[in-house]
Amino acid sequence: MARKPGKKFQAAAAQVEQRPYELAEAIALAQRIRFAKFDEALEVHLRLGVDPRHADQMVRGTVVLPHGLGKVKRVLVIASGDKVKDALEAGADYAGGEEMVTKIQAENWLDYEAIVATPDMMRSVGKLGKLLGPRGLMPNPKTGTVTQDVVGAVKEIKAGKVEFRVDKTGIVHAAVGRVSFDHDKLLDNASTLIGAVIRAKPAAAKGKYVKTAAVSTSMGPGVMLDVATFNTKSI
Repeated sequence: MARKPGKKFQAAAAQVEQRPYELAEAIALAQRIRFAKFDEALEVHLRLGVDPRHADQMVRGTVVLPHGLGKVKRVLVIASGDKVKDALEAGADYAGGEEMVTKIQAENWLDYEAIVATPDMMRSVGKLGKLLGPRGLMPNPKTGTVTQDVVGAVKEIKAGKVEFRVDKTGIVHAAVGRVSFDHDKLLDNASTLIGAVIRAKPAAAKGKYVKTAAVSTSMGPGVMLDVATFNTKSI
């Protein structure tokens, strides 16, 4: 049985008109009707015209948000030789080789939000797939987290690099900052994320690409967006 929305949620939802909003207007509304006592994330939700069951319609990628996420991610680097020292000097919170893989296996250690690995370590890191995969932590060359350039990867993640991926229902969900951010910073971040998703459109995707879209706070109601403006010229 579905849980009935609370009074604060209902009061916030009552202020959202059932019409599409321009992105700037929608963000301003989401900020105004927030009701949680903590600094929520502002999230973008895009329902795409793709079938993610087909590999050639998978949408995924990364983008560095111009104003970050308001929370610096803890980064683990799994590498060998001088790359460990390079990673720590670049700002990695943890770095090491096989001992890091052993620690994760033995302790189910998950005290980080991102992992970068060098290609030579992926044979060992691959053993962690069942633990890291469902949590979205498995390094992947497509997202720049399997690389020899550990310095660049760490700096990008610390600067606000966001990974997006369409889920099995065809929706991309991504945070673009905190609701306490200045409105214009949230608008910049959201526009950057949406633009990246649009540019990641698979060649196999036919028909309307962005079917519906909305923004919301972590706890608040969705505010529907006008997807007619979602093209590379206007984002």
